[in-house]
Amino acid sequence: MSRWSPVCGHRSTGLKMSSRVTVDVEKEEEEEEEEEEEEEDGASVNPTEVKMSQIVMPCHSNHRHELSVGQLLKWIDSSACLSAERHAQSPCVTASMDDIHFEHTISVGQVVNIRAKVNRAFNTSMEVGVQVSCEDLFTDRHWRVCHAYATFVTQRTNTGEKVTLKPVLPQTQREQVEYSVAAERRRVRMVHDDIIRDLLSHGSVQQVETAVDNAVAAEKTKVESVELVLPPHANHQVNTFGGQIMAWMVNVATIAASRLCQAHPTLRTIDMFTFRGPSQVGDRLLLRAIVNNAFKNSIEVGVRAEAYQEEGPNRHINSAFMIFEVLDDHRKPCTLPRIRPEPLEGERRFQEAVARKKIRLDRKYIISRTQGEVPLSVPWDPRNQVYLSYNNVSALKMLAARNNWRLSSEKDKVRLYTLELKSMLSFKVESEVDVPAHRAFCLLAEMSNRPNWDPHYRKCELIHRVDDDDFLYRVVTPSVRHGAVGSQTSAGQGEGILQDFILLASKRRPCSSGDPYVIALRSVSLPTHPPTEGYNRGEVLCAGFTILETKNNMSLISYYNQASPEVLPYISTDIAGLSSSFYHNFCSCSQYLTQNRLQLTAEEQTGQYQSTNMDTPTCDSLSVGLSGTQL
Repeated sequence: MSRWSPVCGHRSTGLKMSSRVTVDVEKEEEEEEEEEEEEEDGASVNPTEVKMSQIVMPCHSNHRHELSVGQLLKWIDSSACLSAERHAQSPCVTASMDDIHFEHTISVGQVVNIRAKVNRAFNTSMEVGVQVSCEDLFTDRHWRVCHAYATFVTQRTNTGEKVTLKPVLPQTQREQVEYSVAAERRRVRMVHDDIIRDLLSHGSVQQVETAVDNAVAAEKTKVESVELVLPPHANHQVNTFGGQIMAWMVNVATIAASRLCQAHPTLRTIDMFTFRGPSQVGDRLLLRAIVNNAFKNSIEVGVRAEAYQEEGPNRHINSAFMIFEVLDDHRKPCTLPRIRPEPLEGERRFQEAVARKKIRLDRKYIISRTQGEVPLSVPWDPRNQVYLSYNNVSALKMLAARNNWRLSSEKDKVRLYTLELKSMLSFKVESEVDVPAHRAFCLLAEMSNRPNWDPHYRKCELIHRVDDDDFLYRVVTPSVRHGAVGSQTSAGQGEGILQDFILLASKRRPCSSGDPYVIALRSVSLPTHPPTEGYNRGEVLCAGFTILETKNNMSLISYYNQASPEVLPYISTDIAGLSSSFYHNFCSCSQYLTQNRLQLTAEEQTGQYQSTNMDTPTCDSLSVGLSGTQL
């Protein structure tokens, strides 16, 4: 069996879905692991980290004596801004804030603890991660409330020039993970609007139902409010405080949701805030809100903020979409009345709300799913491609960033490492080769050539080229025990049964110096390629290569694979040092790279490859290309 084969990431598709209890336990264990990692990382002080603790007073609360979300957003924005300015050493403003999901409410008398630090700096923008937790002073309980990612940009100098940011140097495992995955989150931000337009253009959302009994007319939920920006509403740069604008937007959105449900709603999720322009003291802020759509247990409210002076046109400052629920006495969501949208614009907002809900479900199902859940193969669709790609690359980056790998075996500088985490075993094969990093990346990224050097890849055919960075392949390999481990069809089928995989391959070039090249692999399912007779369908959880440029124009190549418990007996001989098949596989790979180091790949022959200049940030040019990508 190939120690480099996707079989090592196999799980039987016949397994039942994990129970909700198991998932909840795993979530609690993950939170405990995060807390332990944070304690271990406590010895290393991040120079950009800002901590804020606030006790919730009655003036901060709503009618239920719970902390108002508007007030919490002010504190989040303040701490994130302080962290950004500490790194940039110059004034910064909020450009956007990613989606925020509020897991718990906070009561009067409890303490809000906020930690903010810069995850990564790009050319002129930076991502700040904010963790919010709650503390009960009387029971000494702590729990997570939400996690937010905000993007900040520096203000221009007096001469109108942009400030180029210095790079962030991650010190801990957690910081390394956030640093690495920040580039993937940036890609998702860039294509967010394109995804919605694509969903609408392909007719993937429901049509408006105009004849719904007892539906509430959307115009009844309209809210319009004007706020005068006074000096107390300004930040230290005399601009309107971004947190204050967000708080005003939450206020009008809550009123709109209340008019529909005739109850006090709870704000559960905020879709991305995007600041489109500045506002100053003396501006009038016109805030408009309306219910876009009402689903069975949730309401989407659209909010728009415009600024104007006594003379002159209105300036669009911000837009956001907020998801509310109404909870009963047992804190369970209630069934909500339907909405009847206004003609034309109202119908457009109605359909876009459905598209955004689909995106939220895709993110929850693909990005937020736990590794204990099966099946692993998420159905691939052009509309969820960006999230599958994000999950694919970020999973490999997070696995690679782990700092508790243990050396199990070594032969001629080819090293085998293992990592045990809960019921999962991961392994890494690593060595240095005398091939430039960009050449090794191009050669290994051409998956169709893998059967040339890996004898355990019987076939690797390209199914679909999604774009320049993502590809779908069908891979055929020998089965474990000539049949898939744990598969209901493996017993009694004898010799010659092969195993096939439908894989999403996502490749990424470095965004800056010190970043590796990445080739990530994960299983997906395609309706055009169902399991076929004569093959056991296998699944890959997380696998792939990282390629890091080293001295003397050489490359450090690492291969990762996250294995399930079923295949542990088949790789235990390598781990125990009783076998060295991992060494022979790597030697074959190294020989393939060396022999072809001077031969142009198909990608280079077509002129699509551009060598990465490590002295200039490439993510900014990447974002420009992504912004026009149609998925």
